[in-house]
Amino acid sequence: MLTLLRKKKLTDNQVANIFVNGIIETAETAFPELAGFINDCPEFTVSPSIEEKDYGRFLMIIAASNMSQISKHFQDGHDKRIARLCLDKFAQIFELKSEDFARKIKSYKNFMGRVNHPSKNPVYAMSKAMFFKYKLNDFQESYFKEMNTPNPIFLKNMDEWMKNFLWDWSAFVDKYRIVEG
Repeated sequence: MLTLLRKKKLTDNQVANIFVNGIIETAETAFPELAGFINDCPEFTVSPSIEEKDYGRFLMIIAASNMSQISKHFQDGHDKRIARLCLDKFAQIFELKSEDFARKIKSYKNFMGRVNHPSKNPVYAMSKAMFFKYKLNDFQESYFKEMNTPNPIFLKNMDEWMKNFLWDWSAFVDKYRIVEG
């Protein structure tokens, strides 16, 4: 009975592995459907024709947004160790230096902060980042195109998609106890 009440232990490294593999798998499997939604979106005058395999920017958006949330859910240095391990693992997968991948993540975080200002909502930031990184303004009706802002109907629908890609760190922390190692 007591073992049922105890949290399963995970090391910082295991957390980083779960996160990195989860983000990559999510990007690879979910993006074709998301691209289909964007391509068929009636708010665009012409289909953006986003390729199903063009998920790189999407991966960076969800990785940057979710990594921004790590420090809100882990303490005692675990946040910094987990973030560093995630950066190292992503860098290795993409055959980059860890510092180079860290700069890319920071660039995406900064970009998302700018396009989402003054809001701090990570879902809104991801939606707006998708809009700008995939140059979707080019496919809007002239009113929104001239303002260089997403059609609010498209943005609301994109928010519904993006909330599915925000990692539930609270549930993760409730389920697992993080230990060094």
